[in-house]
Amino acid sequence: MKILILNGANLNLLGVREKNIYGNISFSDYYKSLEKEFSNINFDYYQSNIEGKLIDKLHEVGFSYDGIILNAGAYTHTSLAIADAIAAIKTPVVEVHISNIFKREKIRHKSLIAPNCIGSISGFGLNSYKLAVISILDK
Repeated sequence: MKILILNGANLNLLGVREKNIYGNISFSDYYKSLEKEFSNINFDYYQSNIEGKLIDKLHEVGFSYDGIILNAGAYTHTSLAIADAIAAIKTPVVEVHISNIFKREKIRHKSLIAPNCIGSISGFGLNSYKLAVISILDK
């Protein structure tokens, strides 16, 4: 099984930025633990702060992978282009957020990508990714 974890804007700063919201663990450290826990899954990881590169990656793997876990960051609330890219591919996408977006600023309460995803997970810290993996395995 092949799963891509795709992180968007500012998620390269996990473990450094706003630790009260996002925690103090870098994503690379968390990713290693995820690979260890799910050793039967072939994970790929990609992060970009550029919307178009995220879209390109969705197009690249969206017809050949078993699942995509997408944390689009703030693009979740602004990008019709990413929403359209998800709609255009066949690979199921799970939307994830580290924080509970509904406990944050009102603008973060609306996800433009959610209608094109098989589900959304938020508010469980980095374990949101683990829950997304489990949801892909159970589909």
